[in-house]
Amino acid sequence: MERKPDWLKVKYNQEAISEVAELMRDLRLNTVCREANCPNLGECYRRHTATFMILGSICTRNCRFCNVCTGRPAPPDPEEPENVARASAKLHLKHVVLTCSTRDDLPDGGAEQFAKTVRAIRRLCPGTTVETLISDMKGDPASLDIVLSESPDVLNHNVETVKELQKAVRPQAAYERSLGVLRYCKEKQPKIRVKTGFMVGLGETEEQIGRLMDDVLDTGCDILTIGQYLQPSPAHYPVSHYATPEDFRRYKELALSKGFRYVASAPLARSSYRAIEALEDVHGIY
Repeated sequence: MERKPDWLKVKYNQEAISEVAELMRDLRLNTVCREANCPNLGECYRRHTATFMILGSICTRNCRFCNVCTGRPAPPDPEEPENVARASAKLHLKHVVLTCSTRDDLPDGGAEQFAKTVRAIRRLCPGTTVETLISDMKGDPASLDIVLSESPDVLNHNVETVKELQKAVRPQAAYERSLGVLRYCKEKQPKIRVKTGFMVGLGETEEQIGRLMDDVLDTGCDILTIGQYLQPSPAHYPVSHYATPEDFRRYKELALSKGFRYVASAPLARSSYRAIEALEDVHGIY
């Protein structure tokens, strides 16, 4: 495998990381920034922003691209919604992103914990917008309705990769199920901004990328993120190639030409990276 190119090398601001990490420890919270080893961790912590990972740091699935631990998770923490809201208030966040480990062990996939957390944030942080980055919740409409009932400003669920690589990369998920989640949420609440993202560098072709964009756009999805896959360890799915900044500019132009309302496409782009910018831009379009 070729060496990681310079445009994927980042420097962490350790002081900012330590400051936010201390607050998370005090409130017994997790951030996907740390759990998933996100390359933007330093930048986002320096801006006093973070994507909260609710429902614990242990996932019930074992996707081959992901750095989150797999195992038997603990029951949802009843104090977590309030603690997330308190952290959001202390960090003066204008936009809060909530994500989760996949909780197939819970009847509702963790939907009620999402709903409680959204309510707590809106109570303690009036005016703050909220983005819910959910698992597929097994495609269960009743579970999705619990999240949608709180009218998050953005409903995000990632397809992660092209259809042809789904079984190899995320064997416990399903491409059509993910598309169904996006479609259901947009049809159920058309005013909610629906968002998804995928990675490149897993062995996909340009034609497959184009078909993924068409499939996602057909669900009514508004916002698309495209980033480079980075292999967390030798045990994870291998990187096939590193796309160049010019490649990402081309992906963005293609997606916009197809009709997406906002596209974030860059080597280090992740589903929640600078999420408020996407929301503000799409608000301006509507």
